Amino acid sequence: MIKFFLMVNKQGQTRLSRYYEHVEINKRAMLEAEIIKNCLSRSKDQCSFIEYKDFKLVYRQYAALFVVVGINETENEMAVYELIHNFVEVLDKYFSRV
Repeated sequence: MIKFFLMVNKQGQTRLSRYYEHVEINKRAMLEAEIIKNCLSRSKDQCSFIEYKDFKLVYRQYAALFVVVGINETENEMAVYELIHNFVEVLDKYFSRV
């Protein structure tokens, strides 16, 4: 199950966030800051799956934009990785250049 969906730029600013479970606003800010720090600090050679607290992070980088999805431990990471790619392709077609 997907817990949240984030789009973040390289400067660490959240551009889009969607939570599918209730998380208080102040906890969201702390959670996003930690997640962004973890994803931005990794090199391109490292795996795009991170175990973080009680869930997993699946992220993918497109130019200056990171798409991060938080999932539970039973979800298939590769399926979510493909979902991210399909989502970005749809945005690219709709907006001509994402």
